[in-house]
Amino acid sequence: MNLGTVRLLFVIAGLYDFLIGLTFLFFGAQLFDAAGVPQPKHWAYIQFGALMLMIFGTMFLTIARDPVRNRDLIPFGLMLKLSYVGLATYYWATTDIPMLFKPFAVVDALMFILFWMAYSRKLHSGNGPQSTSP
Repeated sequence: MNLGTVRLLFVIAGLYDFLIGLTFLFFGAQLFDAAGVPQPKHWAYIQFGALMLMIFGTMFLTIARDPVRNRDLIPFGLMLKLSYVGLATYYWATTDIPMLFKPFAVVDALMFILFWMAYSRKLHSGNGPQSTSP
């Protein structure tokens, strides 16, 4: 994975997470109603998660700006994706989860793999060869 691909990956991830967070923050009730998902007793649970997604989205855009300098932020993105995929997969397999949340689990699993590939490469700011050591 070259530097340009890593930049593109994190721009896409940043916009994806930021826009999902923004949607849940401002249109959560409408989204839940449209998907037939019961609304939570208190919206702060959803709003806090939405704000966290926006923060992570901003972090991914920071990584995209300079992946070499900001490589140390990638593990936080890996942990975010693994956390959601792990929880969603567990509940999907044991008790099921609303369809609204399943596509996010699939996309986040793919992003986890791509983040891991990006992190596993020793990125260089120049055009020199890249090693495979982290």
